[in-house]
Amino acid sequence: MLAIECIDVAKSFRPEGDSPFRRKRGKVAALQGISFAMPEGECFGILGPNGSGKSTLIRLMCTLLLPDSGQMRVFGRDVVTAPQEVRRLIHRVSVEASFFKKLSAQENLDYAAGLYGLDRQTARRRAQEILDRLGLPRAKYRAPLEEMSRGQQQKVAIARALLTSPTLLLLDEPTTGLDPRSRRDVQAFVEDIRRDYRASIVLCTHDMQEAQRLCDRVAVLRDGRFVALDTPEELAAAHGGGQGLEGAFLALTGEDPNDEGELDA
Repeated sequence: MLAIECIDVAKSFRPEGDSPFRRKRGKVAALQGISFAMPEGECFGILGPNGSGKSTLIRLMCTLLLPDSGQMRVFGRDVVTAPQEVRRLIHRVSVEASFFKKLSAQENLDYAAGLYGLDRQTARRRAQEILDRLGLPRAKYRAPLEEMSRGQQQKVAIARALLTSPTLLLLDEPTTGLDPRSRRDVQAFVEDIRRDYRASIVLCTHDMQEAQRLCDRVAVLRDGRFVALDTPEELAAAHGGGQGLEGAFLALTGEDPNDEGELDA
């Protein structure tokens, strides 16, 4: 079964500062004719420079945006005609996780469990198991989120995503800004999720080593279009010039993958 089927999807936006009451200056294309099929159980990587459309594509998958044209289905459910069914199957972890910052990790996770109708005690036990595996100190579990580091908050975001055992996990630059140890903790846990739950995962990342380690296939996105799609090894061999996946990224996009710059569109 296909976890995601994307057929000729396009999405455009009005330029920032433009007004519907003024003469239209034309829309800016964020995605142009994106097509791919992702089998169930795969970890599918999306690489691209800032502004290439990675986050737009993720937002379409989780129904936060609707495509202007084309079709996108998640486990056979259309994101336009069956958004509620799609939302029950997915969870997203983004580079900027949203929380009630004055509340503790436990209180935030209790709230999330309640939204999904989960038993509080069962959810607390599961959340603690996940946070233990991610290396979050237990003393932090009842501390306000605003007192946690960026890496610790991201670990809580991952625990929140996994409380409901989502069928599809959308990881939108989940390790950006984390220290090396936290990055390794998160990457190891993603491997555990795949092994233990056979979850389907979409991973947007700037980290070429992360993509090489975790992804079965990688798509390179430039100016709203896929310019390459293959295994990390094949992309490196075909385009890397002896510099591995990082060399392939540079050759295909003309950008340095280590230049994280502004958050992606």
